[in-house]
Amino acid sequence: MRLNEVVYTDAVPVEGYGPGFFRMGGQVYEGPILVLPNGIAPWDGFEDAAALIAAKDIVDVIFVGTGADMAYLPKGFQADLDAAEVAIEPMASPAACRTYNVLLSEGRRVGLALIPV
Repeated sequence: MRLNEVVYTDAVPVEGYGPGFFRMGGQVYEGPILVLPNGIAPWDGFEDAAALIAAKDIVDVIFVGTGADMAYLPKGFQADLDAAEVAIEPMASPAACRTYNVLLSEGRRVGLALIPV
């Protein structure tokens, strides 16, 4: 079996997560966060569709982590993103982190909006 080291370009992978936090680039971020190719920032959760809409030209898809379990997105939030044609994939936050890391390692243009577990 051949093993290849994963090399990330400019973006930072998720290194870990736990109750109320995420660890990326050796730093701990508490609460909901938005991870984009241009940086990591606090996110106001499902009340803040505008932050995801603003990122639609720099990513191909945004994985929306809904917390410990998969949950439906609030209708207004989903409607705003659909109207702006933002490609999103909702899933539980742990799955969103894993999927983000895999696609990031492939050099894909991905974003991540996370609610903590």
